[in-house]
Amino acid sequence: MKIAMWSGPRNLSTALMYAFGNRADFTAMDEPFYAPYLAETGLAHPMSGAIQAAHETDPAIVALDCADAGNRPHKYMKHMPHHMLDGFPLDWADDCVNIHLIRHPARVIASYAAKRENPTLDDIGYQQQATLFDRIGGVVIDSSDIRKNPEIALKKLCARIDLRFDPAMLSWPAGRRGFDGIWAAHWYGVVHQSTGFAGAEGRLPKLEGAAADLLDAALPLYEKLKSSQ
Repeated sequence: MKIAMWSGPRNLSTALMYAFGNRADFTAMDEPFYAPYLAETGLAHPMSGAIQAAHETDPAIVALDCADAGNRPHKYMKHMPHHMLDGFPLDWADDCVNIHLIRHPARVIASYAAKRENPTLDDIGYQQQATLFDRIGGVVIDSSDIRKNPEIALKKLCARIDLRFDPAMLSWPAGRRGFDGIWAAHWYGVVHQSTGFAGAEGRLPKLEGAAADLLDAALPLYEKLKSSQ
């Protein structure tokens, strides 16, 4: 089985990658289209130069890697919809179990803004994720359900995709993983300190100004995806 897990940033996606990557029967890939996305757009992201130097920037080569089954029974790929620019190959996803991970945009915006100033709707990926879901379909899961009760939520997810649940998904050793992208040094500090999923989230953060406007734009897209659970 090849799983393509699609989500925007700051969305529990790294912790979920660690959960699947902790299984002995899985290999994992971390945002393989990030370097091609940066090379194509020229956007000034943290560590942009280092990312392009360390990772493959040709989307056609990356697509071949995604299509490869790997050397274990299953393969988990963490992807972001906004990395899939027009012209980037997507046919490899036809052979995947496509899962769409969502999180309330108020939480995403507050978390993203703490790492990179003035995020835009393109940065947080809701429009691209909604468009991708319309194109390829798949399973929709909400990160809040995993945070509330990881075991129940992951057992339910595994049942939906006909995958044996493995208790190894519920905890992992602290620290980096060999499959982490080089950008982990900037983005993954909290998850590197973790040994499992954090507990249920509290109240939604209150946003003001441009952040509140961004929430207004993202919320209908999130709600559309959530209605497909």
